[in-house]
Amino acid sequence: MSEIYSEIIGTGSYLPEKIVTNEDLSKVVDTSDEWIFTRTGIKERRVADDGEYTSDLSARAISDALKNANVSVDDVDLLIVATITPDLVFPATACIVQKKLGLKNAVVFDIQAACSGFVYGLTVADAMIKSGQYKTAVVVGAETLSRITDWTDRTTCVLFGDGAGAAVLRATSKKTGILSYSIKSDGNYVDILKATGGPSMTKTSGNIYMEGKEVFKLAVARMPEISKEVVAKAGYTMADVDCFIPHQANVRIIDAALKNLDIPEEKVVKSIQSHGNISSACIPLALNIATKNGQLKKGDKVLLTAMGAGFTWGSVFLEF
Repeated sequence: MSEIYSEIIGTGSYLPEKIVTNEDLSKVVDTSDEWIFTRTGIKERRVADDGEYTSDLSARAISDALKNANVSVDDVDLLIVATITPDLVFPATACIVQKKLGLKNAVVFDIQAACSGFVYGLTVADAMIKSGQYKTAVVVGAETLSRITDWTDRTTCVLFGDGAGAAVLRATSKKTGILSYSIKSDGNYVDILKATGGPSMTKTSGNIYMEGKEVFKLAVARMPEISKEVVAKAGYTMADVDCFIPHQANVRIIDAALKNLDIPEEKVVKSIQSHGNISSACIPLALNIATKNGQLKKGDKVLLTAMGAGFTWGSVFLEF
């Protein structure tokens, strides 16, 4: 029996129509376009309408991905929704998405690993496909972070936005697709990036709290480390990487991490300017953007690396 691999056969994304620019924020908090852009690389972010939920963003991104992959909803047998902003505490947002899209043949569930959620989701989907029980999986990262953002806190409100990105994976006997991965976590850092509430502790969702300097230090150390690990694990070197898609948290984090990776700037996808940090949605969104603009081509060796609250971090190396 031949070995099973999982390859990405289609990507998709969705961003809400409402745009909040740096100039808009400067009217609410003591900031400016120059201050925000020089420190984060962000020019604007999207904000979901009042009646637009994480499940809606997910469904739109999944529909886009299925169309691009030429896959029917009836063919999907696994759906993983990565999010830290679910529609409800329960049921899983994935179940709500299943109903909205009519994914009658799929087993569905949510995964929560903050900004690393999509990367974690890919590893879970890969393992389930390799088990031989699933053939077509969808992994989506989707967030409505505007709902837990304190718009009077200039240290956090300038960073976050709403949106969704998705990827369709299919089982194959060819040695392609996901070649290696690694995911890690360290709960000692739970207090430096978190939501200030929860149903068990405070009965409210709270808002985003972040100690920026500490997050920066961790990200620039751990992201290069795990990136090198997964590339070596697959039997390649950093010179073999055709496209690097890091989590789009802050352009300074991306640039600092690059100094330790020997990856030229032209191989790096940076989409943060137009959407900000959308947690689990950043990497699949950037993946779809790179596919559409031609930066990412069939057969390219792609490195995906993320780090998020928890602390969690992970990396996937694949052949697109």
